[in-house]
Amino acid sequence: MELKNCVRSIENYPIEGISFKDITTLLKEPTAFKQVVDEISNRFKDKGITKIVSLESRGFIVGGAVAYCINAGFVPIRKKGKLPSSVLSESYELEYGVDSIEIHTDALTEDDVVLIHDDLLATGGTALAALNLVKQMNVKKIYFSFIIDLTFIDTEKKVELANYETHSVIQY
Repeated sequence: MELKNCVRSIENYPIEGISFKDITTLLKEPTAFKQVVDEISNRFKDKGITKIVSLESRGFIVGGAVAYCINAGFVPIRKKGKLPSSVLSESYELEYGVDSIEIHTDALTEDDVVLIHDDLLATGGTALAALNLVKQMNVKKIYFSFIIDLTFIDTEKKVELANYETHSVIQY
């Protein structure tokens, strides 16, 4: 199945000039959803991953399914103020603003091998913020996966992510 055909583009959302890639149309198709989960799971199943760290909110959907498939734990990274216990926090720039994300301080250990998963890689701001949080916990190794990579967006943040094995299912 051609997965790009399952992704809806919404022009000028959330602000003028942005072409938002909506994965809800992909997720509602059982074959497409399974194809994405299977591709990511198969890519990382032999890497010794112990935790999937996934970003709120669309990243949770596939991240949780991949964690189940490869028998790893699931760790949420949430927007500021949403986690109930002690947290580490990181601010980052979006292509259309600034935000903060948090992770519980006890979510990872030095023995963990982590796959950071999110739905979309655009400027790399969110992914770099997640990386900075995970690195503070001194885990053994870090990988990245995304459903979509907007390869036409080239930033210094993405260059830094290139130091880590990264996989995206769909590229624009």
